[in-house]
Amino acid sequence: MSKLALVTGATSGIGKAFAERFAADGYDLIIVGRRQERLAAFASARPEATVRTVTADLSTEEGIDTLAALCATEPLDVLVNNAGVSHYMPLADLPADKARELVNVKVLAPTQLMRAAVGPMQQRGTGTILNVAGMIAFSGPAGPEVVPRRAVYAGTLAYLVAMTQTLAAEVADSGVTVGVVCPGVVATEFHSSQGLDMSAVPRMSADDLVTGALRGLELGETVSAPGVEDPQLLKDVFAADLAAFNGQSPALATRYTK
Repeated sequence: MSKLALVTGATSGIGKAFAERFAADGYDLIIVGRRQERLAAFASARPEATVRTVTADLSTEEGIDTLAALCATEPLDVLVNNAGVSHYMPLADLPADKARELVNVKVLAPTQLMRAAVGPMQQRGTGTILNVAGMIAFSGPAGPEVVPRRAVYAGTLAYLVAMTQTLAAEVADSGVTVGVVCPGVVATEFHSSQGLDMSAVPRMSADDLVTGALRGLELGETVSAPGVEDPQLLKDVFAADLAAFNGQSPALATRYTK
C-alpha cells in the first residue's frame, strides 16, 4: 500500500520540490496551492503517480478549515507545512491585510493542520509532520544595521521552530516524528515575487533543501538547517534557550532592584 503525503504550497519552489521527491519515492500525493492551473499541470505531468489536487487559500478561514478536515480524515503518512507568502517589510510598512495574511499562512494554518493530523497519527502509531521555517527565525537578536527588517515574518518563523520543538516532545514515543527545516536563501520564486533580483547571490537549490530536510529527519534532528555546516551552532542556541528557561526564579533579579 502506498504511503500518502500532503504538501502545502506545492505549486512552486520548495513545496513543488517536496512533492516531486515524494512522487519519485512512490507516495500518493495531496498537493495544495492557490493556483489550480499549476496543481493540474503537476498532476498531469506525473501519470504514474496518484495525485489529488486541492485548491485552497490558507490565508482564509475557509481554506484552513477545508484542509484541516482533510488532515483529520485522510491517513496521512507525511504532512509538509510549506505554504508561505512574501510579505517582507518592517512592521510600520506592513499593511494590516498583509500582516493578517502572513500570520494566517505561517502560524494559524500550520497550527490547525498539525492539530488535525497529529491525533490520528498518534492513534495509528506512525506519521511525520515537517514544517518549513527559515534561518530568519534566529535573526531576532540582530541590530538595526541588519536589513531588510521583517518583524512579522521573523516572528512567524520563530513560532514554527518553538512550536515544532514543543510538539516533538509532546509526541515522543508515539511513533510520530515532528521536525522543522530552516532554509537560508533558496533559489525559488520567493524573492522575485517581491521584485528582488537575487541572481548574484549564492543560493541553495530547492532539491538540495529537500534532501537536507529529509536527511535531517533520518538523523533525528527536530530542527534541521541544511545550510549550516556545524551542527554544534544550533545545539548551542538551544542549550542557551534552556539555560535561560531553567535560570528563572520567583525572586526579582537584582539588576531590576538597583
